[in-house]
Amino acid sequence: MRIDEKNGVRVLILASDGPAVSTPDDAADLVGDAWAHAATVVAVPVERLDPDFFDLSSGIAGEIAQKLVNYRLRLAIIGDIAEQVEASTALRDFIWESNRGGHVWFVPDEASLAAKLG
Repeated sequence: MRIDEKNGVRVLILASDGPAVSTPDDAADLVGDAWAHAATVVAVPVERLDPDFFDLSSGIAGEIAQKLVNYRLRLAIIGDIAEQVEASTALRDFIWESNRGGHVWFVPDEASLAAKLG
């Protein structure tokens, strides 16, 4: 995990390797880490997400996103999810709707996240 500042916004960025983020308790840990470092955005590489995160019927994506949003944090999922999007119309719609808002974003890389924060 590292802290970076992108366009004046402190971002907690998880490393690509490490345990999967898969439960509301994992999200609560992210909230604690973000608050400890005064970050307002939590960036999670797709490699760190439980594969069920992308199966919207599992509820994992909603639980994790809601936990962070409840604590006034923004969530950025970083990486290539083309394969998951191709397999699910519901996921494609969720991502499209999320990216239109200001709390949960799916971006291909950190440069795209910086542009969103700009």
